[in-house]
Order: sequence, then structure tokens, then C-alpha cells
Amino acid sequence: MSDLPEKLFRDPIWNSLRTTQNHFAIAAGEAVRYPADVVPFAAVATLQPETLRQLRTLLGREESVWIATEEKPDSPDLVYEDTIQCFQMVLPQEVTPPAPTMELEKLSEAHAQEMVVLTTLAFPVYFRARTCEMGTYYGVRSPAGELIAMGGERFKLEEYSEISAVCTHPDFRGRGLAANIMWQIVRDHRRDGIVSWLHVGCKNTRAVKLYNRMGFEIVRTITLHRLSTKN
Repeated sequence: MSDLPEKLFRDPIWNSLRTTQNHFAIAAGEAVRYPADVVPFAAVATLQPETLRQLRTLLGREESVWIATEEKPDSPDLVYEDTIQCFQMVLPQEVTPPAPTMELEKLSEAHAQEMVVLTTLAFPVYFRARTCEMGTYYGVRSPAGELIAMGGERFKLEEYSEISAVCTHPDFRGRGLAANIMWQIVRDHRRDGIVSWLHVGCKNTRAVKLYNRMGFEIVRTITLHRLSTKN
């Protein structure tokens, strides 16, 4: 089975922003975040009070971000709001992606608004106006021209790219659109010598089953906490 190195993947947000995606990084001391119009994720080197105060300076009024840490953050400067657990899954190199079975459209910044509208049906707030700048995205359109399925890349580390924002309009599910999009991304990754991996909510059993059928394997569980500047 392919592995996701603990050193990199215990906090892929921090490591992406400090390496491959440092062009997105907005930092203060030992706190760093993505721009608000990219994704609502941030990271801190430690959970020390001073570091969390530094994170607070990076956030706008009544803004929230997710950070990856096993320990629940406790800060007088930030309001704790929620915790979710996600599986980190990886596609072993011995799994061979199938040949394409449908035509996909390569999406770009010009399609950002359509992408936000579609992803809002599945996971509101996470996909934003500039999320598509994080990697390559593909989509499928209905006969009427509506974007009905999409997926692409989000966090990137050296030799590892996360598959993310995979979703299908409820009226078009069950047709294999999401899997076809994911396989195209995997084919791109294999061409470039990249390992394909992803996050999925532990409670999202439907998605976990799909990824298992494709050959993805659970490597570990990661905990995300949402902090805000409310009040």
C-alpha cells in the first residue's frame, strides 16, 4: 500500500502553505492561512496562546477557519465552534486507472461562479471564488449546458496532490460522473509521478464506499477544528 508520511500529513495545511503552495500563504509569526477567497483553512506551528493570537490577527471580523490538530484549541482570542474527523485516503500505485469513458471539460477561473454554485449543493462554504486556482479541475455538463459534476485538486505537497471538491448535482447522481472525473485526475497524477490522495468526512459513508471501490485505502484519521472571531 502507498503511504502518506506522518511528518507531512499530520498537518497537510501547514505543510502545503509552507512548501508547494506558499504563493497563497498569508502569515503572522507561526500562524499561516490561505486567503479567504481561496479556502477557509489555516495552520499554526503550535497551540501556544501567542501562536493562536497570531492566527487571530490573520482573520477578519466574524470569520472562521479550520485548523488540523488532535488537541482541541483553547484561546481567549478565538471562539471554538466545531470539530470534524476525516479519513486520509490514498490510491496505491498498483491500482491502474481505467481508460476514459466520457468527455470531460477542463475548468478554469472563467468557470469559478458555476463551480461555487455546484459545490454549494454538496459542501457549502468550503469552495470559494479562487479555490479553482489551487489545481486542475474537470467538469461534466448536461445537454442543456449546466455544470452537473466536477472535481479537482486542493492541498499539494511534494509528490502528493489531494483530490477534492468532487461532487455531482443531485439530479444526475448514479451515472458514474464523479468516478470518471476522479480517474482523469489520477491519470494526470500518474503521468506526472504524483501520488493521489484525499480527505473524506468519516461520517460520509456514501463517499467512503465509492473511494473504496475505486481502490483508495484509509491511512489515518485527521481532526479538524473550526475557530472563529465571533464575539
